[in-house]
Amino acid sequence: MRSHAPIHPLSWLLFTTAASAQYVLDSLSFGHQAQLSPNGRALPGWSLSGENHQVQLLSDRVILTPPVPGQARGAIWSDNTVPSADWSAEFEFRASGQDMGSGNLNIWYTKEKSVGTNSIYTVENFDGLALVLDQYGSTGGKLRGFLNDGTQNFKAHSSLESLAFGHCDYAYRNLGRPSTIRLSNQNGLTVSVDDRECFRTDRVSLPAGYYFGVTAATADNPDSFEINKFVVSSGAPSQPQHLNNPSAREGAPPPLQKLDRFPGSPESVPDRVADDIKSQQEQFADLHNRLQAMTHQFANLFGEFDNLGRKIDQKHKQVMGAMPAVPHDTLNDLKRRMENVERIVVQVQKDVEGRDYRQHMNDLQMSIDGIKGGITEHLPDALSQIISASTPRMGMFVFIVVAVQIMLAGAFIVYKRRRNSMPKKYL
Repeated sequence: MRSHAPIHPLSWLLFTTAASAQYVLDSLSFGHQAQLSPNGRALPGWSLSGENHQVQLLSDRVILTPPVPGQARGAIWSDNTVPSADWSAEFEFRASGQDMGSGNLNIWYTKEKSVGTNSIYTVENFDGLALVLDQYGSTGGKLRGFLNDGTQNFKAHSSLESLAFGHCDYAYRNLGRPSTIRLSNQNGLTVSVDDRECFRTDRVSLPAGYYFGVTAATADNPDSFEINKFVVSSGAPSQPQHLNNPSAREGAPPPLQKLDRFPGSPESVPDRVADDIKSQQEQFADLHNRLQAMTHQFANLFGEFDNLGRKIDQKHKQVMGAMPAVPHDTLNDLKRRMENVERIVVQVQKDVEGRDYRQHMNDLQMSIDGIKGGITEHLPDALSQIISASTPRMGMFVFIVVAVQIMLAGAFIVYKRRRNSMPKKYL
């Protein structure tokens, strides 16, 4: 494993500043401004086409395939080619549909626009790059890259998946948010999805002068593919910007301008083609302007660092001033209390670890066993005695019943005798 030296903050800032020096090619981009179309009828710099439906152009998106009907195709192709081989593209889209919906989305970078509305499965010959996003292999979503030099017939190929030179899994359907795919043709080809690298290769270098295109195709259960943004950037302004500059045509030094992507920065010299500099005077002037602009930028950077340091110091003073003042006596008393607690804990730990409690546990177990044995032996007899003592006696009950009957019989006999012995009264 290789070890990397730590990156100095100033070097990292300069690197990010240089990496961000990308110029958006407006003729190849849409979605980075307020509206896609100024009139709502056409997309500037792009051509739209569809099969079994009409591609819909809204204020903030392009619907390549609608939710219904199925078996639909849609495509958009750039009218202009990419002027430089050093470019990057950002593609933002969203895919939604039924649970069993299907379809595929294709991003093309080809020498000609003969692909039309085809997908990677129906196209024949093409020269360039194709990125395909579909549910290949029942993975829930996969992004694959294909290359062709115009000799391979993809439609007639028996094993199309073997032609992919890079791939990664990506579940793109029904996320509820837009997804972002980024392509970078700088020192090789790099493809990333949602700020996560999908695949990279330094063996592929795509030339300039090719067209960008996006196609989508759906089956019987369709997916709706919507494009929100397609932004192409290059490391240098396109050639027409130099040709339209009068000072560049006359051979005068280029004017200084502000960096739009670095607000508050000093003056910066725009890039120039080396062939435009003919004389030594122009070369010296260009070099002088660039060194001067670089000096200004370094001065601005150090000024920003100094300002940032002062703000950090001021914030530190504010935080320290907001903290309540604690007397030293209180801190010392708190320290003593903590030391006492620590000593007590250590003493308890030593006491617990130094004693053997197995004998106490054995005695407790024997006591529990004795109590359990006594209950088991004497509890049935005690319950039997309680039940026997509480049960009423049958003989006593019978005696009481007989005695009551005898008493009733005697009382009746006495009553009859007295009644018969009473004198009778005659009228």
